[in-house]
Amino acid sequence: MVVVFLHGPVAAGKHTIGTRLSALTGLPLFHNHLAVDAALSLFPFGSEGFNALRAAIWRTAFAEAAAAGQSFIFTFHPEASVDPALVKELRNAVVTTGGEVFFVELTCPEDTVLARLGSDSRRQFRKLTDPDLYRQVQAAGGFAFPPLPRPLITIPTDQVEPEQAARAIAEALTLVL
Repeated sequence: MVVVFLHGPVAAGKHTIGTRLSALTGLPLFHNHLAVDAALSLFPFGSEGFNALRAAIWRTAFAEAAAAGQSFIFTFHPEASVDPALVKELRNAVVTTGGEVFFVELTCPEDTVLARLGSDSRRQFRKLTDPDLYRQVQAAGGFAFPPLPRPLITIPTDQVEPEQAARAIAEALTLVL
């Protein structure tokens, strides 16, 4: 059982690349906004209730998938409303059952992030789309997060098309599996 843990900043292409990687590998995509949207249906973003519900959904998804031996792709935006210990918990839920978590880092410079914020695909998941709000959140430390474990591969998404990125990730996985 493996989890491909795609992470990167706002608008790095996590969902787009995850979708293409899913098509290439047959692994289901557990897009982080499935949990975010569920939590937003009840609580404001970043509130105690929101954070608790989102974390509970992620914990349950990782634990149940690990118990069932169900590999998957997960997208994650490291940001301050997530307890850093949660990432360790999610990884441990997989590793303790004999599975592996492969971190894949997507990078994207801020000018590209700002250019991508207004895309129609971002509105579909009620993602951050306002450049001014992005700058406010960033200035307030809202995107602060400790470094994640060493990635299997790092993809600069401003230089690599999504299909090419998905192929590179699939090839890297083939080398370690």
